[in-house]
Amino acid sequence: MMNAKRLSAVSAAVVIMLAAMPVAAAAGDSIAVDAGVDLFNRYVWRGLDIASTPSVQPALSVAYRGFELGAWGAYTLSNQTSGSDEIDFWLSYSHACENGMSAQVLATDYYYPNAGRRLFNFNGYDDPDPGAHTLELGVSLTGPATFPVTVSGYVNVYNDAGNNTYFQVEYPFHAGETSIGLVCGVAGGSEENPGYYGTDSVNVINIGVSAEREIQVSHIFSVPLSVALIVNPRAEIAYLVTGLSF
Repeated sequence: MMNAKRLSAVSAAVVIMLAAMPVAAAAGDSIAVDAGVDLFNRYVWRGLDIASTPSVQPALSVAYRGFELGAWGAYTLSNQTSGSDEIDFWLSYSHACENGMSAQVLATDYYYPNAGRRLFNFNGYDDPDPGAHTLELGVSLTGPATFPVTVSGYVNVYNDAGNNTYFQVEYPFHAGETSIGLVCGVAGGSEENPGYYGTDSVNVINIGVSAEREIQVSHIFSVPLSVALIVNPRAEIAYLVTGLSF
């Protein structure tokens, strides 16, 4: 059975997000629908190797007045690792400040369709029949164009015995026509569920540099190509990930 105290906290957080809509929305009043798909040689998330085979990652979202509701998935091309197939549902609210800074609050539901648990099973981790969903809340702050660093933090608030946390700093810049990104991520660690991020204490698990540029296919069509070198100091391993976006 669900932990009522935790469920109430999650419900309150979602209500706060929905009530946060300002009277004047910088994003305008039109509804925007977006769809796309990324193809990667492997799926690496926050320094963790989720699937070591090629991954197809579709996404669908609807945005209105700063709010965005969406679904994102990751599907391996190998039956041997299909247990890592994933669907994430998210709700976010973003707000641009007059000084050029921006902020976002985000709720993400992680669901693994091939993990042998039913979609509508929302039980907690301590239930005899554990649930299929892990809920994470996050917040991020991005500086103005003169210093566009992004600082973000995330915490699992439901269905994680350790309430694992993750913090990240990102800094983007350009080199000619290529977009460069630097990232450093730290896991808070958990003795109750150390397997989530692979650590039971505070550790750096994600250091990376990425580059992205447009590959011109024809005079009217181009494809974004990205390459990222990712190092997990805790696990003492590195990954070179590349992908195409459509």
